[in-house]
Amino acid sequence: MKKTDGDKIDLDKPIKAYMAKPDKTLGEHYEDFLRQAEILWNLGYISSEHMYDLLKECGCHHDDGKVNLPFQMRVNDKSGKIKFDEEKEVSHNVLSVFYLNPKDYPKEDYLKIACAILHHHNYCDIAQVLKEKMDLIQELLIDRYTYKVKPSVWNKILGKVLLDPETITLKGLLHRCDYSASGNYQVEYQNDFLLDSLEGMMAVWKQKNPESKWNELQKFCMENREENIIALAPTGMGKTEAGLQWIGDWKGFFILPIRTAINSIYDRVRKDILHDEKLNERLGLLHSESLEYYKNNTQETDLLDYYDRGKKLSLPLNISTIDQLFDFVFKYKGYEMKLTTLAYSKLVIDEIQMYGPDLLAYLVCGIRLIHKQGGKIAIITATLPPFVRDFLVHDAEIPFKEKSFSSDKIRHSVLVKHASINADDILGKYYQNQSEGKGNKILVVCNTIRKAQELFDALKEKDVHLNLHLFHSRFTNSDKAKLEQEIKDFGVTYSKDAVGQLDIQDGIWISTSLVEVSLDIDFDYLFTELLDLNSLLQRMGRLNRKGEKEIEGYNCFVYYDGANIKCGRKGFIDKTLYQCSVDALAEVDGLLSEADKKRLIDTYFTMDRVKDSEFVREYKRIFEVFKDLEVGHFDENDMISLRNIATQNIIPKKVYDENYDEIVSKEKQLIEVGKEMKRLSIAGEKGKEYQELYRKRLDIQEYLKGFIISVPLYEFRIYDKKFWEDFGNVSISRNEKIPIMKCHYDEKGFYPIDYENMEFKDEIMNV
Repeated sequence: MKKTDGDKIDLDKPIKAYMAKPDKTLGEHYEDFLRQAEILWNLGYISSEHMYDLLKECGCHHDDGKVNLPFQMRVNDKSGKIKFDEEKEVSHNVLSVFYLNPKDYPKEDYLKIACAILHHHNYCDIAQVLKEKMDLIQELLIDRYTYKVKPSVWNKILGKVLLDPETITLKGLLHRCDYSASGNYQVEYQNDFLLDSLEGMMAVWKQKNPESKWNELQKFCMENREENIIALAPTGMGKTEAGLQWIGDWKGFFILPIRTAINSIYDRVRKDILHDEKLNERLGLLHSESLEYYKNNTQETDLLDYYDRGKKLSLPLNISTIDQLFDFVFKYKGYEMKLTTLAYSKLVIDEIQMYGPDLLAYLVCGIRLIHKQGGKIAIITATLPPFVRDFLVHDAEIPFKEKSFSSDKIRHSVLVKHASINADDILGKYYQNQSEGKGNKILVVCNTIRKAQELFDALKEKDVHLNLHLFHSRFTNSDKAKLEQEIKDFGVTYSKDAVGQLDIQDGIWISTSLVEVSLDIDFDYLFTELLDLNSLLQRMGRLNRKGEKEIEGYNCFVYYDGANIKCGRKGFIDKTLYQCSVDALAEVDGLLSEADKKRLIDTYFTMDRVKDSEFVREYKRIFEVFKDLEVGHFDENDMISLRNIATQNIIPKKVYDENYDEIVSKEKQLIEVGKEMKRLSIAGEKGKEYQELYRKRLDIQEYLKGFIISVPLYEFRIYDKKFWEDFGNVSISRNEKIPIMKCHYDEKGFYPIDYENMEFKDEIMNV
């Protein structure tokens, strides 16, 4: 670029010829922007031609403020030594507003464009800059390109215009196109495959069974693709396929509460529907460990690119946890991009009854905003308490089309006991089944890990020869993965040796709420503590799952003794919801149909019955906080608590000692791989060798993460106070170092030193 007077930039040329980035002019960046905008337009994700025109105007002018001497000198500095100097520069998003000619637009359009451009970066306190640096702004502007901006305009675009739904959409689209143009990636990939793929799956089903067809639930979703819907259907009715049919050939997100359930649906879609074809343009997995899951379960060669496409929400079909998407409710600066993306998409929300009051408030606030911006919502779930439905309809302000579906099969016969769950009852049934030659797969579900461990000890003490297993969240990641596979293998419905024949085995598995949603398992008998009725129905979904097993007497035993009911700082079970559940179960003795289950939920979980519960009070408190939250005013501490981050990753010292040599060796390898990747990155060589090193790093990190256990934060803090000795940590990455903790770790999983005497606070998170 031509310089004058030794240190000045030639400012006498067309505005689009100036540099936007070290390697692109404003004109080149604008062309890239238009290509991304055209993709959104052609896919139908921009609602009107008028909005498309506004977006193109934003693209034309959003970076014009870069045409000032300090910026041009900095962007042309090959040494990289010139840094942004707030004494001499003003953020270009502020300056760009002056490059808009108000006479070129109707007044309302001008305000929306100006507002979107002004706020498209968060580099400074805009109001403060306008108040204190107007002289500097005037000095930086190039007169022949700029126009006056009235004080009334600043007041409007700093205030109410920013809250206008069209401005929110425009700003979100501006972010989408600007970021993808700057990052050289495709903003969206087309969903032109899902409906054909679903029909292909049906064709395969018909080859096995000519009578196969879409059921009433799935037809309802197919017929109401343009509606917001609530569909209630029991386990086994094909809710996943129904949700995918509702999404159709459009951009969609499938949202579930538990990571393992998300992985399961991702695998089903990947293998059974898409046949592992073109995954990097079709299907994304969004949770905190998706990269590792891609590595182990797909054949994608460029993992990082595939992962990035998912994180940037560019893929047309996505399976996700709520926290990966709904953080926009905090209205951080720039939240409009994620909100707008979800608003031109279709969202399927499954198992909504699994959310606690905090995440439910988070969800309802989110779908409320999405609906206001034009998005479509489908709630497809097994159970929906009436009070939760009230939140969806009244707080989210969404007019839903609703329908319930039921199955004729009766899968459960229930005995309710006002007593504590105990080893004698379980063993009695186990021995009886053995003597009668019956299917003898017994699932025991406790409300806390502590109770599960105690019951494991009690059963083992009575019979050391039992085929007995324990599965909860406080095993190391590698042990947990093995146990999960073992319980799934044990919990199959049909024998692998004889087609259509039920699998008959003897064994007892003790677990926690961990099994409620995430696992496709089918046991013969269930012994469970009562948490609440919704949770109980989820647990019953692991029992006689397909309804193929003959019911002789009771197959489900429910125990309630009032333990762990919340009282002050103790306990975690909501007293009101628990009592409603006890009242409902007073009607239950014997066979329980799907219609019976729905009637109990509808009768005992109305808003009138639960309005004074801790659950409803907490939900309302959080909902009110976020309902009218102003942009940029969220409290980061509230954000953390809402995400339920109350755990600490640790590695048990016993596990560390047993694997010391291998762990130390892997840490050293990790350092060497990191150095080599850095060398290649600096040299701009990110080809095959870099990708191989990247995979190697992931392999090493995954190996080390296999020793990790996530324990309650309060428990780690107690340990930190009681034990003065520091056993060091294991480095997973530059920013992730896992402390080594002295604790017990054996076939029961993790439990603290001096377990019997230490105060042990049961929490709902103990799953």
